[in-house]
Amino acid sequence: MTRPTPGTAGTVATAGPTGAPASGDLETRALTVRIDDATLLHEVDFRATPGRVHALIGPNGAGKSTLLGVLAGDRRPSAGSVALGGRELGAWPLRELARARAVLTQEHQVTFPFPVREVVEMGRHPWARTAEADDDDPAIDRAMRATDVAHLGLRTVPSLSGGERARVALARVIAQQAPIMLLDEPTAALDLRHQEDVLRLARAHAAAGDTVVVVLHDLNLAAAYADDVTLLDRGRVVTNGSPAEVLTAERIEAVYGQPVEVVPHPRTGVPLVLPVR
Repeated sequence: MTRPTPGTAGTVATAGPTGAPASGDLETRALTVRIDDATLLHEVDFRATPGRVHALIGPNGAGKSTLLGVLAGDRRPSAGSVALGGRELGAWPLRELARARAVLTQEHQVTFPFPVREVVEMGRHPWARTAEADDDDPAIDRAMRATDVAHLGLRTVPSLSGGERARVALARVIAQQAPIMLLDEPTAALDLRHQEDVLRLARAHAAAGDTVVVVLHDLNLAAAYADDVTLLDRGRVVTNGSPAEVLTAERIEAVYGQPVEVVPHPRTGVPLVLPVR
């Protein structure tokens, strides 16, 4: 299947690999994850669909990264099921799974002095020895421009700042050209402009038909850019729905333990979450 791929933040350029799943639906049912005596997720029902940005929010320890890891196939559930495109995730061969979904983790540790471009190129590995390998260089170039790291191509990763490393890691994910993007706190190390750029890219991918799941701590970014929001607390789904449905002052205070005011943005009307100070 041919699919659009992002060029620069907020824009899309046509191109893209074949071999992706016919459906980008990600779904869990009664998903439970236990480690020793701790239950990290408890009977979580979740669904993300193509063309939408789905934000996972909740306080520290709520289970957001655990859920993302299960959706990626990097963590096995203790009970319940997870399916991609209607097919149990455990039935996917690893190479097919690598072509179907790209994952940005919280950690961006590259200790060897690899040049930035080589790190981004690692995202093309799933397409090695296929016809799509002919698109390696253009895909890498587009991803580096989109994440504002093209000027860093010859720099080694250890020489970069934390924010620059985060953008290089995102460029690797984008270069992979998978129709499902799973992003764990992609804005955590970034300045204001690059936070907005990352979420604009997420929206561009969704507009191009991709499935995007993103873990966010910033509730205002979730409100501004997500189509769907799932609020987790202590391993359980509190609620899910649109940002306006999920982000109420009463619910946020109950889950986060912090009084807030929620007011409409004066121009866009989306919820603005303001801590009571």
